[in-house]
Amino acid sequence: MRRVLDLYDHPPADGRVVCVDEFGPLNLQPRKGKAWRPHGRPRRLRATYTRPAGVMHMLAALDLTTGRLFYRIRARKRWIEFLDLLKALRTRWPGEKLYVVCDNFSPHRHAQVRSWCAANTIELVFLPTYGSWLNWIESEFAALRYFALNGTDHRSHAEQNAAIAAYVRWRNTHTQPKANFAVGSPIRTWTSYPTKAA
Repeated sequence: MRRVLDLYDHPPADGRVVCVDEFGPLNLQPRKGKAWRPHGRPRRLRATYTRPAGVMHMLAALDLTTGRLFYRIRARKRWIEFLDLLKALRTRWPGEKLYVVCDNFSPHRHAQVRSWCAANTIELVFLPTYGSWLNWIESEFAALRYFALNGTDHRSHAEQNAAIAAYVRWRNTHTQPKANFAVGSPIRTWTSYPTKAA
């Protein structure tokens, strides 16, 4: 936890901090949300007993230096897809060391991912167990769900992906660098687990 907070508070001069995670599954179903409706006539959600279109997964990266969100949507979220995302990030910032904050999901810890990162100046910084709230990208996923998906009923993945793309384009044009994570939170004063008296 302290390592992640230190990267957030004091970005390294030799590179940039990027938070990475998966969002989904993105299935095709009506999503509840708030909308204006005539009194006494609520909008009905259709039944989806079968969902033959399958699910998609969003793999995303949040650059703390600029606040921009980069993503790709894939049918699966294995180590192969994760490594493809890392390669795209490496291409985007070729001369900098990347500090990639991610959780302990097994594809993130795959041997081939680790060896490729070691050879390409990428340091994987893993979150503590049950510490996904420390990943700054989680708040971006909450906003994505609220602004792009709530109150929708997309009938195809292409339609849903277009809604996500439109939101991310708008978001990236109005973004600012990320700073001041959890200021004033009790985690900033946490020192150690309390010990039991003998």
